[in-house]
Amino acid sequence: MVPPVQVSPLIKTARWSALLIGLLYGKQRYDYLKPIAAEERRIEEEEKKLREEQERIYKQLSEANSDTILK
Repeated sequence: MVPPVQVSPLIKTARWSALLIGLLYGKQRYDYLKPIAAEERRIEEEEKKLREEQERIYKQLSEANSDTILK
């Protein structure tokens, strides 16, 4: 086997710096997007409740109409 090559301290520092900057950027971006996603989930939940209520009403009306047509 070939012995490992000695990596330059400048390259090591650059790699670690890029890693830390990436972590900081990711945390900042997550904190920015988290409230937006929470608001979207809240709105979607409200819309889902409305949609389910409308489907329930439609089902009740269609059942009421189907009972009187052919009987």
